Amino acid sequence: MYNLHSHSLLSDGVLLPSEIAMRYLAAGYKAIAITDHADYSNIDFVLNAIVKFTKRWPKNIGIQVLPGVELTHLPLEQFKPLVKFARSKGAKVIIAHGETQAEPVIKGTNLAALEADIDILAHPGLIMAEEVALAKRKGIFLELTSRRGHDASNVRVANLAREHGARLILNNDSHAPDDIIAPKELEGVGERAGLSPIEIANIYKEVAAFLARRSR
Repeated sequence: MYNLHSHSLLSDGVLLPSEIAMRYLAAGYKAIAITDHADYSNIDFVLNAIVKFTKRWPKNIGIQVLPGVELTHLPLEQFKPLVKFARSKGAKVIIAHGETQAEPVIKGTNLAALEADIDILAHPGLIMAEEVALAKRKGIFLELTSRRGHDASNVRVANLAREHGARLILNNDSHAPDDIIAPKELEGVGERAGLSPIEIANIYKEVAAFLARRSR
């Protein structure tokens, strides 16, 4: 089991990266990514800190921790250069904060993010069919989330992904201890979005393959 969307006190979370990892390990997870919010103001600091932490994380402790970032509320033209910068700094998981009903996000964010080299489009509730088709062509995961507010569009995102054959991912988007739910509860996010057990199993297989590539 994995969660590739979590926030530490390096952005708006409340836990140190080490405590995030240990709490996920205790909950039954095998791999996580720490993906703090970033823009031009803090991306260098955030990625330097997370990469430094993950390089020193013990390999025999029972949970893999990948360095990542969530590009958040960016002007549209900043996605491509910041994605390139994040890759150069060692980010293994790049998330874009998608257009959601829960927050005021710049119109066109979903498309601009998908046109960049991201891995996951987070809570993309206002995504359009042609953008889902683009995510399919580029192999970008569309997120189904347990995050309250953002989860309101999970059914819509799941249906569009199924229609166009796009990849889905189940994520916690955790900021605090109470957000770290058990793996079975995370599966429930997919079930409530209308996914079958076979579809959920396929998500796990695709994410496992992604993790294997990014762990090299």
